[in-house]
Amino acid sequence: MKTSKLTILSFILALGFLASCGKPGCTDPTAPNYNPDATKDDGSCEELVNEYLISGTLTEDKTLDASHIWTLQGRVIVPNGVTLNIPAGTIIKATAGTGANATSLVIARGGTLNAVGTASEPIIMTSESDDIAVGQTTGSSLTENVRGLWGGLLILGNAPCSFSGDVSEQQIEGIPASETNGLYGGNNPADNSGTIRYVSIRHGGAEIGEGNEINGLTLAGVGTGTTIDHIEVVANVDDGIEFFGGTVSASELLVWGQGDDGLDIDQAYAGTISNAIVILNQASDHALEIDGPEGSATGSFTLNNLTLIGTNDECSPTGIDGEIADYRKGATGSNNNIYIRNFTEGKDIELDKDDDANSYTAGTLSFSGFEFTPAMHDGVDCYVPNLTNGTIFNDKSSVGSTFETDGATICTIVSTGGNNVGANPADFSWTYAASKDAF
Repeated sequence: MKTSKLTILSFILALGFLASCGKPGCTDPTAPNYNPDATKDDGSCEELVNEYLISGTLTEDKTLDASHIWTLQGRVIVPNGVTLNIPAGTIIKATAGTGANATSLVIARGGTLNAVGTASEPIIMTSESDDIAVGQTTGSSLTENVRGLWGGLLILGNAPCSFSGDVSEQQIEGIPASETNGLYGGNNPADNSGTIRYVSIRHGGAEIGEGNEINGLTLAGVGTGTTIDHIEVVANVDDGIEFFGGTVSASELLVWGQGDDGLDIDQAYAGTISNAIVILNQASDHALEIDGPEGSATGSFTLNNLTLIGTNDECSPTGIDGEIADYRKGATGSNNNIYIRNFTEGKDIELDKDDDANSYTAGTLSFSGFEFTPAMHDGVDCYVPNLTNGTIFNDKSSVGSTFETDGATICTIVSTGGNNVGANPADFSWTYAASKDAF
């Protein structure tokens, strides 16, 4: 039987038609609805959803599962009326990014963060480059010298702050002005942003602009209803922890290896910081930077039982600056029972300007119960500190005060291990810094 050329041609055309049309379906093998029999993609492929990814602005309350590692991507907002719950032992790894794309977790005014770890199961917030795994408290891929891999944690509240021009609110640094959830400040000193306890924040401080980085932990306009204790910040580009106004008290704080200041106070912060350790390294600026009000509103802070550890290395200072403390902009508050060690000659506690000397003279900026151990090498003091000649207590103002000569009344020289003031090291056994014998 002969097959006509017309029949063969018709068959070939039919095959071509079927091939061109194909079987419709999802042809992407990574899609959850991938159809291996499909020959033509019909646009039905579904996006693979990572149920452990957090991004954008939360629209409802969310509770994380500590049995999984969570990924923080981009600027994540917990807005007004929404609560984020993070249980003990949770590990959150943040993606990289700079500028407007810097990854950060922002608790907006009216939002709530309940991040409640324990000494044995702290909450870890770190970079995606950290090889830490579920059940671990430290990884092996990053050190205290690796900074700026993501942003940080920002908590914004409705408590009073002292702003220039006496405005009632302000955009927090590190968040673009276009983000309306970046405002802080208000008139509620008892404002409650949640509970943050046993949290370690590592390798943050991404830059969003020239000289504008994100702090490890930013507390802006945070009120007394908020609970903050047992917090560690390691290897942040900018400040470890900065308080912008507000009234919240915080205790059991540790900052190690920050690129700028350890603890920073600004805009008339009016809470109490107690039992805290700041450990400088070669990247660090001041252990403490304490600023006063920017507007007419005033507030008085209290510092109790702090330990400040410098960067002495074989009797030579290391690092960019490595100063002890700087009091600026008419700072007002009380500084009590602070232990200072491992600082070399020339590293001082400064009254920066006339306003600060005037605050000291007026008694609105006070110092008491300081103890100082000279930097040592091989068991020998590197230098003999002088408490009364401006070497340690330094008034840089033009108006002058008795701050320098009062040094002997404010401070006592003690031997290594002989201090009776400062933070209690036992309260920080849970930290990454403790695991590396940093203090």
